[in-house]
Formats: sequence, C-alpha cells, structure tokens
Amino acid sequence: MVECKLPKLITRVRFPSLASSVVVIAVVVSGCATVKTKKDYIVGGFHPQGAYWPEKGRQGVYHKVKKGETLWSIAKAYDVSMKDVIDSNRIPNVARVEENQLVFIPGAHASKEMIVNKESREGGFVWPVRGKLTSYFHERKGAYFNKGIDIQARDGDIVRAARRGQVVFADYLMGYGYTVILSHADEFFSVYARNGKLLVGLNDSVHQGQEIARVGQGENPSYMHFEIRKRSLEDNPLYYLP
Repeated sequence: MVECKLPKLITRVRFPSLASSVVVIAVVVSGCATVKTKKDYIVGGFHPQGAYWPEKGRQGVYHKVKKGETLWSIAKAYDVSMKDVIDSNRIPNVARVEENQLVFIPGAHASKEMIVNKESREGGFVWPVRGKLTSYFHERKGAYFNKGIDIQARDGDIVRAARRGQVVFADYLMGYGYTVILSHADEFFSVYARNGKLLVGLNDSVHQGQEIARVGQGENPSYMHFEIRKRSLEDNPLYYLP
C-alpha cells in the first residue's frame, strides 16, 4: 500500500497498491499517430517565430501546438520527459500550452505530426468544471502550498470526471470537504474537492465527462479544488488540461 497525506488532514487516504520499484515507461499517446515530417536540427538561441531555447548547441526540434494537445500528450508522443520540456521552455506553474505555440522538444531529431482524435482525447484529461482560476499549483495558501488548482464556480455547478477511472474515495475529508478521488489505469489519480454533494460512491466506474459531484461548500465565492497525482505525488493539472 502507498500512503499519502494530503495537507491539513487528520484522515489518511490510502491509494491502491502500487509496485514497490518505480519504473517509468514512456509510451506514445494511444490514438495519436506520429510521422516524421522533416529533419529539424536546431543550433541554439531564438527560433525565428519567437520560441525560447535557453541552451545553445543543444539538439532538439520545435513542435507547433495544435488544438487539443497538452504538454503531457506532446511529451509522450516524443518519448521525452515532461520535466525536460518544462525546464527547456521555462514554462511556469501558471501556464499551459496554447494552440500555435512553439514548444522546444530537447533531444528530438525530427518533428512529429500528432492526430488528436476521440480515442486520444479520452486517454487524456479534460476540465472538471469551467470557471476562473483563483489559485494555481504550488501557490501559497496560508500555511501550506496548493497541491492543485482552485476553479471558481457557482454552488450547484456540475463537477465531471476529468478522465475514465474508478472511485477510490467518496466521502468527507478533513481540510478538503466532500471529496471524490478517482484512480486511473496508469497510476494517475485525480482529486475533486470542496463539493456540496457527491453523485458517485466507492468502487463506482466512471467515464470521462460523467457527473460525479456538485460544487458547494458555503464559501464566497464558491470554488472546486482539483488535483492530478502520479502515484502519490501531486503534479500541475494545467500541464494535462487542453
């Protein structure tokens, strides 16, 4: 069992058993076809279209972001570490990739054409609720740092599953309020907190976009708290959301 303490919690959340030895296997996004289009070796400095590359002499290519692509799906398609892409492009916690943005892919030898289809979209994450971001990943909130993002919404707004998964927690959690935690097939977990009502129960299987909760903890303004975790470690949700 892997035990993970969320901030300000007395209750402990136990995630399902994970392998004791951590092996990260980079795979191409299911449903995303990739083809080599041209040799595109970069010699360092600034790209003519304005993308930033901080290290001269480092081999890599620029990928032009298309609608529906995320930093996560791009990194997987090129079989590179998302951290390397983030560091090479100096992407801050408050940013996510946008359509037509140029992203430098360190170590790549050729650009790839990614096809975003229904299958690949369902393999990724979608927004659980629409609204204004009021707090970002690792932004200080009182005595601790935010382990996800906060999205302003109205009481009663529907919260939807960001990805297909299974409910491993659906109850009141100290410091989080009424919370749903979903387990996904590849050791990812998504956390949906500050809800007024839960619409799913423990062990339920849910599909992407399914209604799982309603916003509402009595705050003014109301918001929902959303996290994405790889195994038990939190990561920036903006890097996974289109």
